[in-house]
Amino acid sequence: MCHVIVTCRSMLWTLLSIVAAFGELIAFMSTDWLVGFPRTPEVFGAHGAAAAATAGEAYRPTLGLYGRCIKLPRLRRGVLCGPYAVHFGEMASGSWQATAIFLAAGILLLCAVAVVSVFTMCFQSVMKKSIFNICGLLQGIAGLFLILGLMLFPAGWGSDKVQLYCGHDAGPYRAGLCSMGWAFYTAMGGTVLTFLCAVFSAQAEIATSSDKVQEEIEEGKSLICLL
Repeated sequence: MCHVIVTCRSMLWTLLSIVAAFGELIAFMSTDWLVGFPRTPEVFGAHGAAAAATAGEAYRPTLGLYGRCIKLPRLRRGVLCGPYAVHFGEMASGSWQATAIFLAAGILLLCAVAVVSVFTMCFQSVMKKSIFNICGLLQGIAGLFLILGLMLFPAGWGSDKVQLYCGHDAGPYRAGLCSMGWAFYTAMGGTVLTFLCAVFSAQAEIATSSDKVQEEIEEGKSLICLL
């Protein structure tokens, strides 16, 4: 008989797991990892900062792992965003390729856990193993992948592509004229949340296997809701 068990801790863990996966996915797809120095559409190069300071309508282009947002001359619709790397080998540097691999692996695990977490209301174990514990382990592994990806990301700042946006002063772990975009901070926040979910999965498992839940099951209830 299938017992639907809903507790505050298990539902909170499910919600946080979904948020962590969604946040990391959005950050990975974003072009706002690096924000370049101010410039005008007519000046796009590593020495454009001085010219942009004396011209009007300056803007700051953004650069992501495989995409960018720039403003071209006479572009009436404003900023143009799209991928600069059509193929994996066209990414800015080998460090960013490694970053993409580690982040993609972590996000894949997080998405799998997010999907499984929805069904933990009906199934709490597989082959006598707690689903919460298994998901918590996968979230811990995903968190390690995400950390490795975020650590390798600054190592690629010395590439020609990054110097085009950040100036010639940019180098490994030195952003030059660039600043960090919201996508990088979102990825960092998602990584912290991933580890919190990994730890909190144990609390979710305890909540769904408590004595009070067992009493409700023995009374023949199929829908069990506990605070």
